[in-house]
Amino acid sequence: MTVEVGQEAPDFVLPSADNEKVTLSSFRGEKNVVLVFYPWAFTRTCTGELCTIRDRIATFEGDDVVTLAVSCDPRFSLKIFADREGYPFPLLSDFWPHGEVAERYGVFNERAGVAIRGTFIIDKDGIVRYTVINGIPDARDPDAYEKVLATL
Repeated sequence: MTVEVGQEAPDFVLPSADNEKVTLSSFRGEKNVVLVFYPWAFTRTCTGELCTIRDRIATFEGDDVVTLAVSCDPRFSLKIFADREGYPFPLLSDFWPHGEVAERYGVFNERAGVAIRGTFIIDKDGIVRYTVINGIPDARDPDAYEKVLATL
C-alpha cells in the first residue's frame, strides 16, 4: 500500500553511496525532506531527473530542506554514479534487504526488483505532504516539488 498524504512517513536507516547511515527521522524538527525513489542508476530518465534536482539545488537543499534519493542499486554503484554526475545530495541504497524501504512506501516493483518513480515530500513533523507516483519510464515534474516546498 502506498504511503498517502497526511500519513506519518515510515522511518528508515539506509547506507549512502559514501557508506554513511542516513536515518529519515534524524531530520524531524529541522528539515523538510524530498524523498525521491528511482529505478536504476546510470539510466537516461533517472539521470535526467536527478540532474534536474542537482541543477536546481538551491530549492532542494538548504536550511529548511534536504533531498534523499533512493534506489535498489548497491551502494558501490551509487558511489560511482554520484561522483560521475556530481550529485550534492545523498544517494541511498535500498539494496539489502532488497527493496525493503521502497516496499514500505508502496513503490517497489517486485517483478523488476526496483523502485518505481515515487516522490514523497515530508514536512518537519514527519508527515507526508505530497506524493507523486509515476511508472518506470515516466519522468516526474520537478516544478511540482518546488510549488509544494514553497508552501512548507
